[in-house]
Amino acid sequence: MFQKETKLSKIRIDDISISYMIRPSKLHMPQKTIIFLHGFPFNKNMWREQLLDLDETMTGIAIDIRGHGHSTRGHGFFSIDVFAKDLIKLITHLNLNNVVLCGVSMGGYIALRTYELKSDKIKGLILSDTHAFADDNQGKQKRFDSIQALLKYGKRPFSLGFIETIFSKKTLSDNPQAIEVIKSSIRRNDLASICATQLALAARTDTTAMLSSITVPTLVIKGKEDKLVNEKQINSLLEGIVDVKYVEFAASGHLPNLEEPKKFNQEINSFLRSF
Repeated sequence: MFQKETKLSKIRIDDISISYMIRPSKLHMPQKTIIFLHGFPFNKNMWREQLLDLDETMTGIAIDIRGHGHSTRGHGFFSIDVFAKDLIKLITHLNLNNVVLCGVSMGGYIALRTYELKSDKIKGLILSDTHAFADDNQGKQKRFDSIQALLKYGKRPFSLGFIETIFSKKTLSDNPQAIEVIKSSIRRNDLASICATQLALAARTDTTAMLSSITVPTLVIKGKEDKLVNEKQINSLLEGIVDVKYVEFAASGHLPNLEEPKKFNQEINSFLRSF
């Protein structure tokens, strides 16, 4: 009988060690391999429910981005481009085929940049609560201010404020498990990596021009109460990508996979079986 369990592993790539959690397929040759990419400043543990509930014919891998969770920082100079190139090297080192990228927030930025760099390796995209725009000047300044506050006051005030921003009202009142996943992720990440990632997000490139070049099936997801991604940003994905499906999660904020995991899992499994 197929055992639904995850295994922890790590791989050395250039200057870093990447930690990842894998749920193997029951098949010798999986139909697809789904790589789950976490948001800022989280880690792979936010995807545990998705790995456990993934279609048994597919392999699921959730990675810790450089400097997050149990992955090492390396040189410490972060960018979305660096994160994407780390991912491409991981795909190559593990000899993965039929890869689908599933990214939430920052993970979506990484997924889009990875597709831009190496589209022949990617067979599908799941983009949750993310977009293709770069930060405007106001957005950049907010990140710079956040770095200064982190350096002055530490992670705890940042964590508390962040949680109030990312979750829906229902999650904040009824889902302490989801809240603890995020709190523990922020506690684990060191201050230098959190600040370096803020700079990476502020410096990221605009990828809206490449959306029309995406030819693989794409699922776009958004929580109805997401305060960080607006309708204009979501509509740019829906208008720019040719083969796209959109699902809104009524009871979610920025992290539907934690806030409505059962529905999220149903949607991604249905999407993955469709091609």
